[in-house]
Amino acid sequence: MCYNNGMDVLDFTNTAEIMGMLRTRLTPVEQAGSLIDRVEGHQQHARLAAVLLPFFVEDGLLQLALIRRASTLRAHSGEIAFPGGKVDATDTSMVITALREAYEEIGLHPARVEALGVLPPVFTVVSNYLITPVVGYLPQGLGSLLLQKSEVDELLCVSLARLADPAIAHTELWTRDGRTRTVYFYDYDQYRIWGATGRILSSLFELLKQEDAPPVG
Repeated sequence: MCYNNGMDVLDFTNTAEIMGMLRTRLTPVEQAGSLIDRVEGHQQHARLAAVLLPFFVEDGLLQLALIRRASTLRAHSGEIAFPGGKVDATDTSMVITALREAYEEIGLHPARVEALGVLPPVFTVVSNYLITPVVGYLPQGLGSLLLQKSEVDELLCVSLARLADPAIAHTELWTRDGRTRTVYFYDYDQYRIWGATGRILSSLFELLKQEDAPPVG
């Protein structure tokens, strides 16, 4: 069941405007490899993965679909995440990985997704993954979904404007192995979004807040 509650703080109801900004400012999907190369040089042993940020409109509001990972999983159990996973040998691009994993985890059909571009890759220190966030738009909505219960406990549909509200966000400085990093938190009602997902959301909002950002590519 999709989750949505409360009033939007920012005016993100103009879907055409937001989608236009993303189309202009995101790195084209064809250049995802070059973004990975820049980071991979510093994380040579990282495993590659991709996640999907599925945008859609529900009740006139721009939404994002996330998942709550199954509590039985060994890694990151119970955490809020975007659908996605590791790259398979047969995957020909990060977009293919993100779409395949989204289909396997929540039953989102790839044909419903228009890939708009990618955000900068995110490295996870604990699990050693280099994750490419693929941003997609679902002009016909989510459609009929089927959650993979062994991996997903819950599907969340959250308001993009509410996620952008500074009142629900904070950062902390965490130190691991002698390196200090900024950790991003978003408290969306009873859900705490953090970790790689928090960093991806922070990157997304920084992109949308840019003034007169030039086209990428």
